Amino acid sequence: MGKVDRRILKTQESLKNAVIELMTEKNFDDITIQELADRANVNRGTIYLHYQDKFDLLDQLIELHIDELGEMDAWACELNWVDALVPYFEYFEKNYLFFSTMLASKGTPSSFRTRLLASFMKGFQGEIDRESDRNAALSDEVMLQYAGTAYVGVIEWWIRNGMPYPPHEMAKQVGALLERSL
Repeated sequence: MGKVDRRILKTQESLKNAVIELMTEKNFDDITIQELADRANVNRGTIYLHYQDKFDLLDQLIELHIDELGEMDAWACELNWVDALVPYFEYFEKNYLFFSTMLASKGTPSSFRTRLLASFMKGFQGEIDRESDRNAALSDEVMLQYAGTAYVGVIEWWIRNGMPYPPHEMAKQVGALLERSL
């Protein structure tokens, strides 16, 4: 695969930033293509060279973050809970504007939370303790739903409250809870 032109990457990055910035100001449904173009300092037509519409732009932005989190799953499962979760919380902190907008804003497409939850539940599948008897009477589905929902809920709380604890402390506490749950 050939190298992507840096101008294209810069334009796409500008459009992704523009949609998130606008979503902090107004409901996604109320954002127009012209507003996106103005905020990103591009022509309307440029948006359509890269995306079908604003929904495609947002969907690709969401997919980018879900994929990046999924890539972490590949190596995180080899670590203990705390060490595995530190990079996730650092990622949430680094991408605070995106996650605060997507998790805390009203009018944000609800599909993001659903996709994030599904991603975490998939990552937790191999973490269920079936070697000891502590989970013998519990269904995998219920355990995954419980752990995934709790994890997303804690991330939402952390972001909505201005990240009151550093990533390492969050990883320590959430890791201990997930270890007890799974």
